[in-house]
Amino acid sequence: MNLAEYLRENSRPLEPVPTGEKPVLKSLDGVRSVVFDIYGTLVISAAGDISLVQENASEVAMERAGVIAPGAAERYHELIAEQQARSKFDFPEVEIREVWRELTGETDADRIEEIAVAYECHANPVWPMPNCAEVIDELRNRGLKLGIVSNAQFYTRLMFPAFLGADLEGLGFDPELMIFSYEEGEGKPSRGLYRKLAEQLRARGIEPGETLYVGNDMRKDIAPAAEIGFQTALFAGDKRSLRKPVETAEVEPDWVLTDLSQLL
Repeated sequence: MNLAEYLRENSRPLEPVPTGEKPVLKSLDGVRSVVFDIYGTLVISAAGDISLVQENASEVAMERAGVIAPGAAERYHELIAEQQARSKFDFPEVEIREVWRELTGETDADRIEEIAVAYECHANPVWPMPNCAEVIDELRNRGLKLGIVSNAQFYTRLMFPAFLGADLEGLGFDPELMIFSYEEGEGKPSRGLYRKLAEQLRARGIEPGETLYVGNDMRKDIAPAAEIGFQTALFAGDKRSLRKPVETAEVEPDWVLTDLSQLL
């Protein structure tokens, strides 16, 4: 099974829900790199965020993925919690293939990925944000370094060939500037992910202050990125995923975007 094709064929268009936020726009003058979150920023997430899928496992989605054992959703939660409890990090991230392997008893790696993608299609439908492809293309053409810091799983990467026709590298993202939680074993809002990004940027002669980080969550994206010294843009283009918790009220993003095209 081609997993990107499966994802595309089992996905339907989604539209962002307006937030009522007012844009705060600035110039990209002096910005040499733009780094994005994915869920709720580059793609619409029907669940709002990938972490909510893990918290709200659905028996219906389990059945559609071919997992029909009684109590599978409850056991799914338990396995995630057990994996997180074994972590050394304050904000642990699981490797979802390990969870599915233990839940199903499946040993074939390809089959495990098929089950995980099938479940994700039904539990958390996704679709590109309006103007996503055009903005990525234009930023790349302007010579800006493109990166990712995102809570994610292996199937997150599949969304780009599925919807945009090329993988992240093919779209112009620098492989060394792509930081995914499942590969690091820890997730946002860990400052460690943003420190790693800063180190990788400095290796390319780019300072955090010359980098704009774009995300939809004040606690997980904007506050930690600003603390490490990045310029920040709150993406407020979809009510499902916009997160502005009370404890971040004193944090001010440099930009507020209601459409990705406002970056240009």
